[in-house]
Amino acid sequence: MREALTAAATRRVTRPAPLRQAVYDALTELIVNGSLKPGQHLVEAELAEHLGVSRQPVREALQRLQTDGWVDLRPAQGAFVHSPTEEEAAQLLGVRAVLETYSAQLAAQQAKPEDVERLWELHQEGVDALAANDVERLVAANTALHAFITSVAANAVLAELIAGVGQKVRWYYTPIARPRGKEAWNEHAQLIRAIAKGDSERAGEVMRKHTERTTGFYRRQLAAGTGQD
Repeated sequence: MREALTAAATRRVTRPAPLRQAVYDALTELIVNGSLKPGQHLVEAELAEHLGVSRQPVREALQRLQTDGWVDLRPAQGAFVHSPTEEEAAQLLGVRAVLETYSAQLAAQQAKPEDVERLWELHQEGVDALAANDVERLVAANTALHAFITSVAANAVLAELIAGVGQKVRWYYTPIARPRGKEAWNEHAQLIRAIAKGDSERAGEVMRKHTERTTGFYRRQLAAGTGQD
């Protein structure tokens, strides 16, 4: 684990942020970006050293991470990064599909020309990241594009619900971002065209198929034992 932490580009926890929350956020990000991998044993002392804190806030964060489904605490064994099951992935990504389909429909109704221009800029960032084979940048571009569509939809309740599943969606998406990349970004282009035309029905349909294909791809990877490599 020490090697993974050393290689990770995660900053040390800084004060005066609430320490418990800061440690929780830092560990969550290490899991999401793949620095800490599913099934990996988490050693409190090593995590504390890496984050520059004592073991107590790490212990508290691990308890909360277990509650939120990021970590498994096993009696007499310690803490381990949770390994998502196929059913867990299907449930969360299924909810995401419903929410983002509605988001795309609203965005098509609300989008202004400058919004469409921004969507194409975000799309180009994803295409460039794919060409550079940069997974971290690719995931960031995907997150930014979907987040911008949500912001254009201008529905605060919807945005809150999508944000609630956003981190785990990013966690699931990271290992498939590159193999699914070309197809996904072609679908993004179709989606932007529908939004640009103000075609709510088409935008929703494209987003629905897009999210369902991502879900199916992830489940196939997971079933094959490669979903979290």
